[in-house]
Amino acid sequence: MANLKFEIIEKIGTISEGAKGWKKELNLMSWNDRDPKYDLRDWDQDNEKMGKGITLSKDELIQLKELLNGMDL
Repeated sequence: MANLKFEIIEKIGTISEGAKGWKKELNLMSWNDRDPKYDLRDWDQDNEKMGKGITLSKDELIQLKELLNGMDL
């Protein structure tokens, strides 16, 4: 597996925490020195190991926010 370079530019918030200390976080991240995007995934306690997640552009995050605001929760 190729090395993956990442940098957490801004920690926006934690959505949940699992029993083993992994946290589902929303962060602004740069992957492989590219422009930052919003990223939602599980992280270990030291932000060194990660689970599968989803990366969104600002426009995609705005659209997701609109969808969520329209839901009756």
